Amino acid sequence: MHLFTKIIGFITVLVLGVTAGAMLTEAAIIVPFWLSISPPEFFDWYAKNQAALVNYYSPLEIWSTILALLTSILMFITKQEGKWSMVASTVFSILVILTFFVFFKDANSAFNARSIANDKLSLAITTWGNWQWFRVGLGFAAFAFGLFSVQSSKK
Repeated sequence: MHLFTKIIGFITVLVLGVTAGAMLTEAAIIVPFWLSISPPEFFDWYAKNQAALVNYYSPLEIWSTILALLTSILMFITKQEGKWSMVASTVFSILVILTFFVFFKDANSAFNARSIANDKLSLAITTWGNWQWFRVGLGFAAFAFGLFSVQSSKK
């Protein structure tokens, strides 16, 4: 593997792993916290922290996708053995971002607007959490394929 491609591949896998771990933290820690507080406390917490969540997660997810795509291209150019695994990693990274447009954009807006009735909030948070677990699975698949890709490249 060419040195530049190795370095980019290492950085890609690192960012993919951090992203997957961050999404896991959100699903395993933040969602249960949300479910443990009252609706007014949740809406206040969300209003206070929503921008920080977006500013943290968006760059991770975007850079995971950009780096996986860049590494895929470099691996094709340099004819690396693990290129198809990196393409799979790229596809899973893109799917992570697509979940935002399919579900999270509207759900987050509803949380931000406080437009969910208090008696429906627990179900809305649970649904959000289920989507987040799906996203975690996609993120870990991207990480696993990326890791397999760079470790299988021998040139």
